[in-house]
Amino acid sequence: MSSIDRGGASEVVGGALAHADALYNLARWLAHDPIEAEDLVQETFTRALAAAHQFEAGSNLRAWLFRILRNTYLDSRRRSKAEAAELQAENVDEIGPAELETVDESQSTQIRAVVADEVAQAVRALPENWRTVVILELEGLTESEMASVLGCAEGTVKSRLSRARAVLRERLAPHRP
Repeated sequence: MSSIDRGGASEVVGGALAHADALYNLARWLAHDPIEAEDLVQETFTRALAAAHQFEAGSNLRAWLFRILRNTYLDSRRRSKAEAAELQAENVDEIGPAELETVDESQSTQIRAVVADEVAQAVRALPENWRTVVILELEGLTESEMASVLGCAEGTVKSRLSRARAVLRERLAPHRP
């Protein structure tokens, strides 16, 4: 094993857990199920540790982990396409409007909760490729990092982001001041 390989492996082992929350957020949006999201993150860490020798020290660990997570999700979806479609349909049925806050809380808190739920529903309704770039952008990845995660050109990322933003603007127009 070369010194580069060992350096990359130690960086993976030492730094991977720092990205657990961001990985879970993406997994949650992709899977629509908290338990499946946890499984995806766990499988991502398993795969990352198994492939740690392939990670080059100094590379973007966060983008590498996001790519592993996305590939893990796509692999699991391919393996059980019918089951995944059924799970997604069940989760969509479970998504309802946000519960109103208690009577003691202000009306603005109630409005924010409803609007936040509508924003989440609008993001969930996006095609998967668009939804993924929106979530990655919310996680703070650059367009270059997103391209690396998704395995596509940076121009494709820009196009998907532009289209997703346009659809979100249209769907959320009633909430603009």
